[in-house]
Amino acid sequence: MQERRTAPRLRTNISARWETLKSQGRGSACDLSSGGCFVLTGGELSARELVRLELILDDQIVSVWGYVVYQVPDMGFAVRFVLQIEDDRRAIEHLIEHAQRMTV
Repeated sequence: MQERRTAPRLRTNISARWETLKSQGRGSACDLSSGGCFVLTGGELSARELVRLELILDDQIVSVWGYVVYQVPDMGFAVRFVLQIEDDRRAIEHLIEHAQRMTV
């Protein structure tokens, strides 16, 4: 299978809260890039479902929207971010930089 990811990925352990029209929950973003992340959590989500995600690192909370790419039952789901304004892009990049400094 050919790799489709274009952005470098960072292994993380960032607290996350998520919400869809049908459900909500908490989890941990374990894999993060400027284009999306994988959230370890329970809950039933469907591919292409719109999700609001809050990523919480120290005193910083970044709120983004995205679409569920796929879900692994009892494990979590992958999200592709929908970054419509430049402020959203900068917030994600800042969060990634902060998480990188913490892993060094």
